[in-house]
Order: sequence, then structure tokens, then C-alpha cells
Amino acid sequence: MNIRHRSQAKAPEAPEAPEAPVHPSPAAGQPSRVRDVLTTALDQSHEVKAEVQACAEDLGMANERAKARIEQGACMLPAAQALQNGLAVEERVQGCADDLQQLANNLSDGVDEVQAVEQALTRSRLALADSEAALALSRDAERTATQIAMHDQKTGLPNRTLFDDRLAQAIAGAERHGWLLAVLFLDLDRFKLVNDTHGHAAGDTVLTAVAQRLMRNARDEDTVCRNGGDEFLYLLINPSGREAVAHIAEMVHKTVGLPVDLAAKQFRVTPSIGIALYPEHGMSGPTLIAHADAAMYCAKKRGSAFEFFEPAAQAKRPPAQQSD
Repeated sequence: MNIRHRSQAKAPEAPEAPEAPVHPSPAAGQPSRVRDVLTTALDQSHEVKAEVQACAEDLGMANERAKARIEQGACMLPAAQALQNGLAVEERVQGCADDLQQLANNLSDGVDEVQAVEQALTRSRLALADSEAALALSRDAERTATQIAMHDQKTGLPNRTLFDDRLAQAIAGAERHGWLLAVLFLDLDRFKLVNDTHGHAAGDTVLTAVAQRLMRNARDEDTVCRNGGDEFLYLLINPSGREAVAHIAEMVHKTVGLPVDLAAKQFRVTPSIGIALYPEHGMSGPTLIAHADAAMYCAKKRGSAFEFFEPAAQAKRPPAQQSD
């Protein structure tokens, strides 16, 4: 019997460990290791398959020779030869079993590596989800902080900081495009009487109603601001001319002067409005606001709904004068 003696099964080479990156992720280097383990196991499976087929062929040839000798009248094969053949086959089969065990171990290692990668990826996904959630919360907090920092908490209108920023941007755009700008300075007459007679809650209701009316009449490109107390600022972007500004000021005066209902009572406050135009009355935000304030003070003194700034005719508002 032609028995091919099998050499000892070759142990798979251990895959080289990948170099750790500077900032390794939980699954860094794992895919290549898994690939190496599974590739080695696949190669071994081919070797084991070939060896098993060789064993089968040898057993088949031994059976054919034994059958031929029996047909020739032999009753039994010599014991020594039968033992030798059996031992050889046993050795071959044991070698295949050892290879199969090694293959199973390699595949188990590969499965463990795959599971480790899956777990690392799951942890990475969870960490990423946590990071995204934390980032979303941070952005929400930032938006909330910006909202609080840039808006009046009582009326929800932009505050003076935001108004100054938008006015500066509007002046820059007006300078490039040759636009007209108008700054309206509003002060509510008889507002102190509401506070003193009916309390600050009633005063807050009036301020909120005035803010809502101003916002309803403002265009998207315009800005309405609570300057503080009972003062408001109104920025008009590129009105068609002085007459259009006067028309808007008159409309604002009528709208703000409508009664405010509160607890079966009506409160009425009317605004005094001063107007400064860019570039006629100033080239900077502070100058336009100061001139609109001076024009408002003149309107209050004259009892008129609104006044445009007139350098020769209007005096500046005294520094000690405070809005009611």
C-alpha cells in the first residue's frame, strides 16, 4: 500500500499587530487582524480538505487491493501489514483532526475578534450619539444664551446691543448702495402715571402691548428695539424718502396710541417720536441715535406726534433728563 506520510501540520503565522495610531479608536487595527485570522483559517481549511481527500483515496486503494486478494482466494491479510496500514491511516486521520482543531481555534479567534470589533463599533456609535446629543445641547444653550444676551426679557424685542450691531451693519450697506436709513426714537408719554397709579404689572402689560404693535408694523428688514424703560428705537432700512418716513412715523404714533385693555380697564399711552436720517443727520450709529433722541425731546416739548432732527432749531436733550 502506497501510504504518503503526512508532515506535521504547519501552525498558522500569527498576524502582525498593527502599530497603534497617535489617537487610536476602540476598534483601531481590528479589521486587519480579523482579516488575517480568517484568511489563515481559510487556507488551513483547503489544506485539511486536500488531506482528507488523500486519506479517502488511500483507503479506497487499500480496499480495492484487499478485495482483489480475497477474490484470488486469500482469506485474511497478514496481521502485521493490516496493523501497519491501520496505524498509517490512523496517523493521517489524527493529523486531519489536529488540523481541524487548529482551524476551529483560528475561526474561534476570528469570531472573537469580530465580536470585539462589533462591540467597539457599538461603543463608538454610542459615544458618537452622546457627543452629538451633548453638542446639540451645547448649541441650544448657546442659542438661548445669545437670545438672552441680545433681547429684552420683558418684551422679547432686540436690546440696545443687538440694535447697535444691526444699525452698524445697515450703515455699512447704505454706504455701499446709497440707501437712506431712518432711526426713530420713541418715548411713551404718561407711562409713569400708569406705573405709579396701577403698579408695575400694568406697566409691563403696556410695554408688551407696545412692543407687539411695533413688531406687527415693522418690515422683515427693519429692527425694533427696547432701549430701556419706556423708550424704543425703530430702524428703517432704505425707505423711499422723507415722506415715507413721516408716513410710517404717523402710523406708528396712531398704532401705539390705541388703548390697552387690562382687567376691565383701558390704558392709553402715546409716543413722542424723534427721527434722524442717514446720511443727512449723521454718518454713525451713535450720532443718529443721539440726534433722533434730540428730535424726540423736541416733539415732546412741542406736543407733536413726531419731529425730524433740525440742528439749528433743536436743542439736545439735557443729560440729566430721564424718560418716565
